[in-house]
Amino acid sequence: MIITFTDKKLKKYANNKKLAVQKMGAKRAKLYQIRLDDMIDAENFTDLEHLPGRFHQLKENRKDEWSCDLDHPYRLIFTPTEEPIPKDEDGKQILIEINSLKIIEIIDYH
Repeated sequence: MIITFTDKKLKKYANNKKLAVQKMGAKRAKLYQIRLDDMIDAENFTDLEHLPGRFHQLKENRKDEWSCDLDHPYRLIFTPTEEPIPKDEDGKQILIEINSLKIIEIIDYH
């Protein structure tokens, strides 16, 4: 899968493990890299649903965004980059047709 970033810091952390550990802590930096590696290896969003880390689509005001677990309570937030996002007649994302994503943020949204 193709990954892009909206946050320059998160892109730097993805490419510099030492900096990621310094800024995020060892546990979160390790999980962040694992999740990114898993996303890169996935062919499409259907694959994401079966990965460790509880990848799932968010609801309500974040309905087109996705989340996966890092260290509790932090989540990695991302969204499909396809424009428009492929959806069926019920408005549900067609996961097999989504093969690129954009990392948005790491946040505790609870």
